[in-house]
Amino acid sequence: MLPNLTSLRFFLALFVVLFHLSEFALNRGFPYYNNHPIFFKGNEAVYVFFTLSGFLIIRNLIREKFTFGKINLIQFYKKRALRIFPLYYLVLFIGLVYYNLILQFFGFEFERKYNLVEGIFQGIFFLPNILANDQPGGILEVLWSIGIEEQFYLIIAPIFFLINRKYILLFLIGFTFIYALIFHLKVLPFLIQYRMYFYFFSMGGILSFIEFKNFNKLDYKILEILNYTIFIIIFFTNIFQENLSDLGLHLLYSLNFSATIYYLSKKSIPILDSKVLNYLGSISYGIYMYHAIIFQVVGFIFLNIKINNDSLHIVLFYSLVISMTILISSLSYKYFESYFLKLND
Repeated sequence: MLPNLTSLRFFLALFVVLFHLSEFALNRGFPYYNNHPIFFKGNEAVYVFFTLSGFLIIRNLIREKFTFGKINLIQFYKKRALRIFPLYYLVLFIGLVYYNLILQFFGFEFERKYNLVEGIFQGIFFLPNILANDQPGGILEVLWSIGIEEQFYLIIAPIFFLINRKYILLFLIGFTFIYALIFHLKVLPFLIQYRMYFYFFSMGGILSFIEFKNFNKLDYKILEILNYTIFIIIFFTNIFQENLSDLGLHLLYSLNFSATIYYLSKKSIPILDSKVLNYLGSISYGIYMYHAIIFQVVGFIFLNIKINNDSLHIVLFYSLVISMTILISSLSYKYFESYFLKLND
């Protein structure tokens, strides 16, 4: 197992939760933290998730291709399905029932802006990024990124099955460059509309190829320190966001995020590679998937209690959401997800 990357997942999931906490609090009229950029880095965290996913999955495909000369597509999709499908479909079901039945039962109004049959179809067949455009509610909207991942792997695995291994790096570089240009020049507008950021995955794949082949072209301490510094600036300030165009910003993101993952994978950092953080990273999928559900439960509680001190309200609300999300994710991982994960073995 590569070091540091499992714990990185937890921090990324936490950034997403903090980002959505502010959105949820604003929509409910709750006080929230709004003076610190770190609380609004959910999009950046998702882009790192995409890059990390591309790094790891494409790395596995590269290893299989170079070891056996072929890709077992059935095994590849079986592993993906057993890891992703159970929790995805559980949350999809909860979201559809919650917004279309439960809220109305308790007398809350929720305007459905999509055709229910079409929405169910889009959810079932991993098109939640299309459904998310119709604002189906936070529980369903968070599924968009899972859909993007599955759509990319429906494309990339067959390509690796067909491509000669000596052309893998050339393909990854060409795909990343051409796709990013098509995306940001709006040649195909639906790519932006449905947030199909495939170039983050393939950029992660480029660095995974470099790591696999042990090129060592990036292994200079000054480059590593510079890269970590830029990564910290991205997540703790808005300097780059305020001074770069969208294309320039995403170019920086794709280069920095993939390089950060590469450097983290090279050597264990004791603080990051601790048992606690590795465990929290192992349940990060649940943290990402369940947090919007926990928002609804905790939000309902706070709608019915009065806290006059805004700072106390924020601390209690944020703390309760995060702790409950971790608890539910832990229980889910142990008693639900682990059953399907064991089938992979």
